[in-house]
Amino acid sequence: MSFQQGLSGLNAASRNLDVIGNNVANAGTVGFKQSQIQFADVFANSLTGGGAQAGIGVKVAGVAQQFNQGSITQSSNPLDIAINGGGFYRLSGDGAISYSRNGQFHADKDGYVVNGNGLRLTGYAANAAGMLNTSVPVDLRLSTADLPPSATTRVGGEVNLDSRAAVLNPAAFSLADPDTYSSTTSVPVYDSLGNPSTLSTYFLKTAANSWDVFAARDGALLNGGTPVGSLNFLSNGLLDPLTPSTFGVTAAVTTGASPLAFDLDFAGTTQFGSAFGINALSQDGYTSGQLTGFAVGENGVIRGSYSNGEFLTLGQVALASFANPQGLEPGGNNTWTESFASGVPLVGAPGSGGLGALQAGAVEDSNVELTSELVNMITAQRVYQANAQTIKTQDQLLQTIVNLR
Repeated sequence: MSFQQGLSGLNAASRNLDVIGNNVANAGTVGFKQSQIQFADVFANSLTGGGAQAGIGVKVAGVAQQFNQGSITQSSNPLDIAINGGGFYRLSGDGAISYSRNGQFHADKDGYVVNGNGLRLTGYAANAAGMLNTSVPVDLRLSTADLPPSATTRVGGEVNLDSRAAVLNPAAFSLADPDTYSSTTSVPVYDSLGNPSTLSTYFLKTAANSWDVFAARDGALLNGGTPVGSLNFLSNGLLDPLTPSTFGVTAAVTTGASPLAFDLDFAGTTQFGSAFGINALSQDGYTSGQLTGFAVGENGVIRGSYSNGEFLTLGQVALASFANPQGLEPGGNNTWTESFASGVPLVGAPGSGGLGALQAGAVEDSNVELTSELVNMITAQRVYQANAQTIKTQDQLLQTIVNLR
């Protein structure tokens, strides 16, 4: 029986060395998860159901992968993405779905985000307006098309008008004469083709708490040369809530674009006894732009940056989790596949439902502790030698019996 025991020990030690060797070989593989061999002793069935009996050896009960977090290392590729926490990337290739912790990605010639084996990263697609469709994960594709222009629909101005300013006659207002108005601002606006022009607003005090607002586009007065509206203030210097502070403005264009039509919004404007000041000035239009780069957020949202200074959501990376990750079937090439033991994948956005956050420009290193594996290798070697010694000893005992006369 010692032959069988020793042989099973040799086989088990050899399998252990296989696992250790695979761990050591993949110590530098991004996203690799080390394995641990598990042993079980073997006993023969007893007809009496009990008694003191010796075991008949050892067997390999299983090889379990350890999905603990690996270290995160910075890289220079913006599409290198590390998962800080739980979850797996969901990859698509030839109609099959696989899962990985290796976040080394790049864009292929068609704009799809792929790994080194050509498997496509899946996530949630965004439409032309940057709105995400989170119903079904699809192959992520980064559009390199130009960002179309957007006409200005709102101009916001938050200023302080000096209550000490002199009352002026609006009938005498002239763009060329600064003495006919109290203060002015300017901001670029864009038509439907992205052509810029300059919108100037002029504030003229007409009474103790009232101001007329004139507007001009590229030096040409709008609204027929009359005020586009009036701002009325209370005695505390705040806008009178019973009177409007938003005015509709239209302007004809000669560039083939649609006429400009936007709201001029002065919510938050004040009339205090201090010098005129611009606290905020904004507008929501922009010209066309070319994609200059992109960035991946912690929540997996990929935002493109454009030459016109605008940003647009291009998609969102999706992650998957499993009730039993150790039930996943290794598929090679840094991937796993779903199995009955793993349970069904739970797909969601990074940072939700127990899924980890993403870190762009970084990769997750292998979780193999090389020092520990080398020590384990020495131990496995000793176990192999000891089992070989039991076979040698049994052989010597049998040889002694054979040599009896």
